[in-house]
Amino acid sequence: MPAEGAGAVAQGADNLVELLRELTETDGIPGQESLVRQVMARHLQPLGVLERDGLGSLCCIRRGSADRPRVMLAAHMDEIGFVVSDVTDQGYLRLQTVGGWWEQVMLAQRVTVHTRLGALPGVVGSKPPHVLPAEERKKVVERKDMFIDIGAASRAEAEEWGVRLGDMIVPVCAFTRLRNPQLLLGKALDDRAGCVALIETMRRLAAGFDHPNLVLGAATVQEEVGLRGADVAARHWQPDVALAIDVGIAGDTPGLRRDEARSKLGGGPLVLVYDASLLPNPRLRDFVADAADAEGIPIQWEMIPGGGTDAGRMQFAGGGVPSLALGVATRYIHSAAAVMHREDLEATVRLLLGVLRRLDAAALEAIRA
Repeated sequence: MPAEGAGAVAQGADNLVELLRELTETDGIPGQESLVRQVMARHLQPLGVLERDGLGSLCCIRRGSADRPRVMLAAHMDEIGFVVSDVTDQGYLRLQTVGGWWEQVMLAQRVTVHTRLGALPGVVGSKPPHVLPAEERKKVVERKDMFIDIGAASRAEAEEWGVRLGDMIVPVCAFTRLRNPQLLLGKALDDRAGCVALIETMRRLAAGFDHPNLVLGAATVQEEVGLRGADVAARHWQPDVALAIDVGIAGDTPGLRRDEARSKLGGGPLVLVYDASLLPNPRLRDFVADAADAEGIPIQWEMIPGGGTDAGRMQFAGGGVPSLALGVATRYIHSAAAVMHREDLEATVRLLLGVLRRLDAAALEAIRA
Protein backbone atom coordinates (compact mmCIF):
# COMPACT_ATOMS: atom_id res chain seq x y z
CA MET A 1 0.00 0.00 0.00
CA PRO A 2 1.36 3.50 -0.76
CA ALA A 3 2.64 5.72 2.02
CA GLU A 4 -0.51 7.82 2.05
CA GLY A 5 -2.61 4.68 2.45
CA ALA A 6 -0.50 3.51 5.36
CA GLY A 7 -0.95 6.88 7.01
CA ALA A 8 -4.70 6.62 6.59
CA VAL A 9 -4.68 3.25 8.34
CA ALA A 10 -2.70 4.56 11.32
CA GLN A 11 -4.93 7.59 11.72
CA GLY A 12 -8.03 5.48 11.32
CA ALA A 13 -6.83 2.99 13.93
CA ASP A 14 -6.66 5.81 16.54
CA ASN A 15 -10.07 7.00 15.49
CA LEU A 16 -11.55 3.51 15.81
CA VAL A 17 -11.08 3.42 19.56
CA GLU A 18 -12.77 6.75 20.26
CA LEU A 19 -15.58 5.97 17.85
CA LEU A 20 -16.08 2.60 19.54
CA ARG A 21 -16.17 4.34 22.91
CA GLU A 22 -18.85 6.75 21.74
CA LEU A 23 -21.02 4.06 20.20
CA THR A 24 -20.77 1.50 23.00
CA GLU A 25 -21.67 4.13 25.58
CA THR A 26 -24.78 5.04 23.59
CA ASP A 27 -27.87 2.95 24.39
CA GLY A 28 -30.18 1.37 21.83
CA ILE A 29 -32.14 -1.89 22.03
CA PRO A 30 -34.21 -3.39 19.19
CA GLY A 31 -36.98 -1.02 18.19
CA GLN A 32 -35.47 1.84 20.22
CA GLU A 33 -32.27 2.61 18.32
CA SER A 34 -32.83 6.37 17.95
CA LEU A 35 -29.87 7.48 20.13
CA VAL A 36 -27.49 5.21 18.22
CA ARG A 37 -29.00 6.29 14.91
CA GLN A 38 -28.26 9.94 15.77
CA VAL A 39 -24.58 9.11 16.34
CA MET A 40 -24.39 7.03 13.15
CA ALA A 41 -26.08 9.75 11.10
CA ARG A 42 -23.70 12.41 12.40
CA HIS A 43 -20.68 10.39 11.32
CA LEU A 44 -22.10 9.11 8.03
CA GLN A 45 -23.72 12.35 6.81
CA PRO A 46 -20.51 13.83 5.30
CA LEU A 47 -19.56 10.58 3.59
CA GLY A 48 -22.34 10.05 1.06
CA VAL A 49 -26.05 10.42 0.43
CA LEU A 50 -27.85 9.46 3.64
CA GLU A 51 -31.30 7.85 3.47
CA ARG A 52 -33.61 6.14 5.97
CA ASP A 53 -36.19 3.42 5.49
CA GLY A 54 -39.56 3.14 7.23
CA LEU A 55 -38.34 0.75 9.94
CA GLY A 56 -35.48 3.02 11.00
CA SER A 57 -32.35 1.70 9.26
CA LEU A 58 -29.93 4.20 7.72
CA CYS A 59 -28.07 3.84 4.44
CA CYS A 60 -25.07 5.90 3.36
CA ILE A 61 -24.80 5.65 -0.43
CA ARG A 62 -21.45 6.30 -2.08
CA ARG A 63 -20.78 5.84 -5.78
CA GLY A 64 -17.40 4.72 -7.04
CA SER A 65 -16.42 4.53 -10.70
CA ALA A 66 -19.58 2.57 -11.58
CA ASP A 67 -23.22 2.29 -10.51
CA ARG A 68 -23.15 -1.53 -10.41
CA PRO A 69 -22.71 -3.75 -8.61
CA ARG A 70 -24.59 -2.33 -5.64
CA VAL A 71 -22.69 -3.64 -2.60
CA MET A 72 -24.47 -3.53 0.76
CA LEU A 73 -22.32 -3.48 3.89
CA ALA A 74 -24.61 -3.94 6.89
CA ALA A 75 -23.95 -3.52 10.61
CA HIS A 76 -26.76 -3.53 13.14
CA MET A 77 -27.26 -0.68 15.59
CA ASP A 78 -29.27 -2.52 18.23
CA GLU A 79 -27.93 -4.23 21.35
CA ILE A 80 -29.62 -6.76 23.60
CA GLY A 81 -31.41 -5.22 26.57
CA PHE A 82 -34.72 -5.14 28.40
CA VAL A 83 -37.99 -3.27 28.58
CA VAL A 84 -40.18 -2.51 31.59
CA SER A 85 -42.91 -5.14 31.74
CA ASP A 86 -44.57 -4.12 35.02
CA VAL A 87 -44.24 -1.83 38.05
CA THR A 88 -44.95 -3.31 41.48
CA ASP A 89 -46.92 -1.57 44.19
CA GLN A 90 -43.59 -0.99 45.98
CA GLY A 91 -42.05 0.77 42.94
CA TYR A 92 -39.85 -2.05 41.62
CA LEU A 93 -39.71 -2.70 37.88
CA ARG A 94 -40.23 -6.08 36.26
CA LEU A 95 -38.30 -6.66 33.06
CA GLN A 96 -38.75 -8.38 29.72
CA THR A 97 -35.63 -9.42 27.80
CA VAL A 98 -35.24 -8.05 24.26
CA GLY A 99 -32.75 -10.20 22.40
CA GLY A 100 -30.92 -13.30 23.58
CA TRP A 101 -29.91 -13.18 27.25
CA TRP A 102 -28.42 -15.89 29.44
CA GLU A 103 -30.18 -15.30 32.76
CA GLN A 104 -27.03 -16.16 34.71
CA VAL A 105 -25.33 -12.92 33.59
CA MET A 106 -28.24 -10.57 34.32
CA LEU A 107 -28.35 -10.51 38.11
CA ALA A 108 -26.81 -7.58 40.06
CA GLN A 109 -26.06 -5.58 36.91
CA ARG A 110 -26.30 -1.81 37.06
CA VAL A 111 -28.73 -0.53 34.45
CA THR A 112 -30.10 2.67 32.94
CA VAL A 113 -33.86 3.00 32.49
CA HIS A 114 -34.74 5.41 29.69
CA THR A 115 -38.04 7.21 30.36
CA ARG A 116 -39.82 10.07 28.62
CA LEU A 117 -38.62 12.33 31.47
CA GLY A 118 -34.99 11.24 31.40
CA ALA A 119 -32.66 8.40 32.34
CA LEU A 120 -32.88 6.66 35.72
CA PRO A 121 -30.10 4.56 37.30
CA GLY A 122 -31.01 1.19 38.75
CA VAL A 123 -29.79 -2.29 39.63
CA VAL A 124 -31.13 -5.78 38.88
CA GLY A 125 -32.08 -7.45 42.17
CA SER A 126 -33.56 -10.67 43.55
CA LYS A 127 -33.97 -12.47 46.85
CA PRO A 128 -30.64 -12.51 48.74
CA PRO A 129 -28.95 -15.93 48.98
CA HIS A 130 -29.04 -15.76 52.80
CA VAL A 131 -32.77 -16.55 52.86
CA LEU A 132 -32.63 -19.35 50.26
CA PRO A 133 -32.41 -23.06 51.10
CA ALA A 134 -29.02 -24.61 50.26
CA GLU A 135 -30.34 -26.33 47.12
CA GLU A 136 -31.92 -23.12 45.82
CA ARG A 137 -28.60 -21.27 46.06
CA LYS A 138 -27.11 -23.63 43.47
CA LYS A 139 -29.74 -22.78 40.86
CA VAL A 140 -29.67 -19.93 38.35
CA VAL A 141 -32.11 -17.17 39.32
CA GLU A 142 -34.78 -16.94 36.63
CA ARG A 143 -35.79 -13.65 35.03
CA LYS A 144 -39.29 -13.91 36.50
CA ASP A 145 -37.75 -13.69 39.97
CA MET A 146 -35.67 -10.60 39.15
CA PHE A 147 -36.65 -6.96 39.43
CA ILE A 148 -35.03 -3.55 39.00
CA ASP A 149 -34.61 -1.20 41.93
CA ILE A 150 -34.65 2.45 40.83
CA GLY A 151 -35.15 3.78 44.36
CA ALA A 152 -38.87 4.48 43.97
CA ALA A 153 -41.08 3.94 47.03
CA SER A 154 -44.25 3.13 45.10
CA ARG A 155 -45.75 2.57 41.67
CA ALA A 156 -47.07 6.14 41.77
CA GLU A 157 -43.60 7.53 42.43
CA ALA A 158 -42.05 5.46 39.63
CA GLU A 159 -44.72 6.76 37.27
CA GLU A 160 -44.10 10.33 38.44
CA TRP A 161 -40.46 9.79 37.44
CA GLY A 162 -41.63 8.95 33.92
CA VAL A 163 -41.62 5.13 33.96
CA ARG A 164 -43.96 3.47 31.49
CA LEU A 165 -44.31 -0.10 30.30
CA GLY A 166 -42.03 -0.68 27.33
CA ASP A 167 -39.34 1.76 28.46
CA MET A 168 -35.82 0.75 27.40
CA ILE A 169 -33.45 -0.71 30.00
CA VAL A 170 -29.74 -1.17 29.19
CA PRO A 171 -26.81 -2.45 31.30
CA VAL A 172 -24.13 0.03 32.35
CA CYS A 173 -20.53 -0.65 31.35
CA ALA A 174 -17.97 2.11 30.86
CA PHE A 175 -15.74 1.58 27.84
CA THR A 176 -12.25 0.59 29.02
CA ARG A 177 -8.89 -0.24 27.49
CA LEU A 178 -7.37 -3.12 29.42
CA ARG A 179 -3.77 -3.24 30.62
CA ASN A 180 -2.93 -4.54 27.18
CA PRO A 181 -4.14 -1.46 25.27
CA GLN A 182 -5.04 -3.55 22.22
CA LEU A 183 -7.84 -5.20 24.20
CA LEU A 184 -11.04 -3.17 24.44
CA LEU A 185 -13.78 -3.77 27.00
CA GLY A 186 -17.32 -2.47 26.65
CA LYS A 187 -20.98 -3.26 26.33
CA ALA A 188 -22.76 -3.64 23.00
CA LEU A 189 -19.66 -4.63 21.03
CA ASP A 190 -22.30 -6.75 19.29
CA ASP A 191 -22.64 -4.91 17.03
CA ARG A 192 -21.21 -1.44 17.64
CA ALA A 193 -17.89 -2.94 16.51
CA GLY A 194 -19.53 -3.57 13.14
CA CYS A 195 -20.94 -0.03 13.15
CA VAL A 196 -17.43 1.35 13.68
CA ALA A 197 -16.08 -0.79 10.83
CA LEU A 198 -18.88 0.48 8.60
CA ILE A 199 -18.25 4.16 9.38
CA GLU A 200 -14.49 3.83 9.00
CA THR A 201 -14.83 2.00 5.69
CA MET A 202 -17.10 4.74 4.37
CA ARG A 203 -14.63 7.37 5.62
CA ARG A 204 -11.76 5.83 3.71
CA LEU A 205 -13.86 5.52 0.59
CA ALA A 206 -14.74 9.22 0.90
CA ALA A 207 -11.03 10.05 1.27
CA GLY A 208 -10.44 9.01 -2.33
CA PHE A 209 -10.31 5.21 -2.29
CA ASP A 210 -11.05 3.84 -5.79
CA HIS A 211 -13.82 1.24 -6.04
CA PRO A 212 -15.69 0.03 -9.16
CA ASN A 213 -19.14 -0.18 -7.56
CA LEU A 214 -21.79 1.64 -5.59
CA VAL A 215 -21.58 1.07 -1.82
CA LEU A 216 -24.68 0.93 0.36
CA GLY A 217 -23.44 1.41 3.92
CA ALA A 218 -26.43 0.21 5.96
CA ALA A 219 -26.85 0.66 9.71
CA THR A 220 -29.73 -1.67 10.44
CA VAL A 221 -32.28 -2.01 13.25
CA GLN A 222 -33.81 -4.95 15.12
CA GLU A 223 -31.18 -7.57 14.26
CA GLU A 224 -31.28 -9.10 17.72
CA VAL A 225 -34.97 -9.99 17.44
CA GLY A 226 -34.97 -11.78 14.10
CA LEU A 227 -32.83 -9.81 11.61
CA ARG A 228 -35.85 -7.65 10.82
CA GLY A 229 -34.09 -4.44 9.83
CA ALA A 230 -31.81 -6.11 7.30
CA ASP A 231 -34.81 -7.71 5.62
CA VAL A 232 -36.50 -4.34 5.08
CA ALA A 233 -33.25 -2.53 4.22
CA ALA A 234 -32.21 -5.01 1.54
CA ARG A 235 -35.64 -5.02 -0.05
CA HIS A 236 -35.63 -1.22 0.00
CA TRP A 237 -32.11 -0.49 -1.35
CA GLN A 238 -31.81 -3.59 -3.57
CA PRO A 239 -28.15 -4.66 -3.38
CA ASP A 240 -26.51 -6.99 -5.91
CA VAL A 241 -24.22 -8.47 -3.25
CA ALA A 242 -24.24 -8.15 0.54
CA LEU A 243 -21.78 -8.43 3.42
CA ALA A 244 -22.88 -8.38 7.06
CA ILE A 245 -20.34 -6.93 9.51
CA ASP A 246 -20.87 -8.47 12.95
CA VAL A 247 -19.02 -10.19 15.77
CA GLY A 248 -18.27 -13.83 16.46
CA ILE A 249 -17.55 -15.97 19.49
CA ALA A 250 -13.89 -15.98 20.49
CA GLY A 251 -12.70 -19.46 21.41
CA ASP A 252 -9.63 -18.42 23.40
CA THR A 253 -11.10 -18.54 26.91
CA PRO A 254 -10.99 -21.43 29.40
CA GLY A 255 -13.43 -24.26 28.81
CA LEU A 256 -14.11 -23.71 25.11
CA ARG A 257 -13.23 -26.48 22.68
CA ARG A 258 -12.10 -25.92 19.09
CA ASP A 259 -15.29 -27.50 17.79
CA GLU A 260 -17.30 -24.92 19.77
CA ALA A 261 -15.37 -21.79 18.68
CA ARG A 262 -12.19 -21.68 16.59
CA SER A 263 -11.25 -18.01 16.54
CA LYS A 264 -9.04 -16.01 18.87
CA LEU A 265 -8.53 -12.32 19.60
CA GLY A 266 -5.85 -10.81 17.38
CA GLY A 267 -6.16 -13.54 14.74
CA GLY A 268 -7.81 -11.39 12.07
CA PRO A 269 -11.36 -10.99 10.73
CA LEU A 270 -13.80 -13.89 10.84
CA VAL A 271 -15.40 -15.33 7.72
CA LEU A 272 -18.54 -17.27 8.64
CA VAL A 273 -18.96 -20.38 6.53
CA TYR A 274 -22.15 -21.40 8.35
CA ASP A 275 -24.66 -19.95 10.77
CA ALA A 276 -28.29 -20.62 11.62
CA SER A 277 -29.53 -17.98 9.17
CA LEU A 278 -27.27 -18.42 6.14
CA LEU A 279 -25.50 -20.87 3.90
CA PRO A 280 -23.14 -18.36 2.26
CA ASN A 281 -22.48 -18.14 -1.44
CA PRO A 282 -19.26 -20.21 -1.80
CA ARG A 283 -17.88 -18.13 -4.67
CA LEU A 284 -18.36 -14.95 -2.64
CA ARG A 285 -16.64 -16.69 0.28
CA ASP A 286 -13.67 -17.55 -1.94
CA PHE A 287 -13.63 -14.04 -3.45
CA VAL A 288 -13.33 -12.53 0.03
CA ALA A 289 -10.63 -15.03 1.01
CA ASP A 290 -8.66 -14.24 -2.15
CA ALA A 291 -8.95 -10.51 -1.44
CA ALA A 292 -7.67 -11.08 2.09
CA ASP A 293 -4.72 -13.05 0.75
CA ALA A 294 -3.90 -10.34 -1.80
CA GLU A 295 -4.01 -7.68 0.93
CA GLY A 296 -1.91 -9.75 3.33
CA ILE A 297 -4.71 -9.97 5.89
CA PRO A 298 -5.00 -13.19 7.92
CA ILE A 299 -8.58 -14.42 8.27
CA GLN A 300 -10.25 -16.91 10.60
CA TRP A 301 -12.86 -19.38 9.38
CA GLU A 302 -15.77 -19.77 11.76
CA MET A 303 -19.12 -21.52 12.16
CA ILE A 304 -21.85 -20.31 14.54
CA PRO A 305 -24.73 -22.81 14.38
CA GLY A 306 -26.52 -21.15 17.29
CA GLY A 307 -26.89 -17.64 15.86
CA GLY A 308 -27.66 -15.60 12.75
CA THR A 309 -26.58 -12.37 11.08
CA ASP A 310 -28.05 -9.73 8.80
CA ALA A 311 -26.64 -11.66 5.83
CA GLY A 312 -29.32 -14.27 6.48
CA ARG A 313 -32.04 -11.79 5.50
CA MET A 314 -30.24 -9.69 2.90
CA GLN A 315 -29.95 -12.80 0.73
CA PHE A 316 -33.73 -12.72 0.10
CA ALA A 317 -33.89 -9.28 -1.55
CA GLY A 318 -34.95 -9.06 -5.19
CA GLY A 319 -34.28 -12.30 -6.99
CA GLY A 320 -31.71 -13.41 -4.40
CA VAL A 321 -28.46 -11.76 -3.28
CA PRO A 322 -25.05 -13.46 -2.83
CA SER A 323 -24.37 -12.84 0.85
CA LEU A 324 -21.69 -13.48 3.44
CA ALA A 325 -21.06 -12.55 7.07
CA LEU A 326 -17.73 -11.20 8.32
CA GLY A 327 -16.95 -10.52 11.94
CA VAL A 328 -14.64 -9.63 14.78
CA ALA A 329 -13.82 -12.30 17.37
CA THR A 330 -15.29 -11.16 20.69
CA ARG A 331 -15.33 -12.62 24.18
CA TYR A 332 -18.48 -12.70 26.35
CA ILE A 333 -21.01 -11.49 23.77
CA HIS A 334 -24.64 -11.22 24.85
CA SER A 335 -23.66 -10.10 28.32
CA ALA A 336 -23.15 -6.72 29.97
CA ALA A 337 -19.45 -6.54 29.03
CA ALA A 338 -17.38 -7.98 26.17
CA VAL A 339 -13.75 -7.86 25.02
CA MET A 340 -12.29 -7.55 21.53
CA HIS A 341 -8.91 -6.80 19.89
CA ARG A 342 -8.39 -3.39 18.33
CA GLU A 343 -6.36 -4.75 15.42
CA ASP A 344 -9.08 -7.23 14.43
CA LEU A 345 -11.37 -4.25 13.93
CA GLU A 346 -8.76 -2.41 11.88
CA ALA A 347 -8.10 -5.54 9.80
CA THR A 348 -11.83 -5.91 9.14
CA VAL A 349 -11.89 -2.40 7.66
CA ARG A 350 -8.90 -3.23 5.48
CA LEU A 351 -10.56 -6.44 4.32
CA LEU A 352 -13.75 -4.62 3.38
CA LEU A 353 -11.73 -2.11 1.37
CA GLY A 354 -9.82 -4.92 -0.32
CA VAL A 355 -13.09 -6.55 -1.36
CA LEU A 356 -14.55 -3.27 -2.60
CA ARG A 357 -11.38 -2.57 -4.60
CA ARG A 358 -11.95 -5.77 -6.61
CA LEU A 359 -15.73 -6.22 -6.71
CA ASP A 360 -16.67 -5.03 -10.19
CA ALA A 361 -19.36 -6.21 -12.60
CA ALA A 362 -17.20 -9.04 -13.96
CA ALA A 363 -16.46 -10.28 -10.43
CA LEU A 364 -20.16 -10.24 -9.57
CA GLU A 365 -20.97 -12.23 -12.70
CA ALA A 366 -18.41 -14.86 -11.65
CA ILE A 367 -19.83 -14.96 -8.11
CA ARG A 368 -23.34 -15.50 -9.48
CA ALA A 369 -22.25 -18.22 -11.92
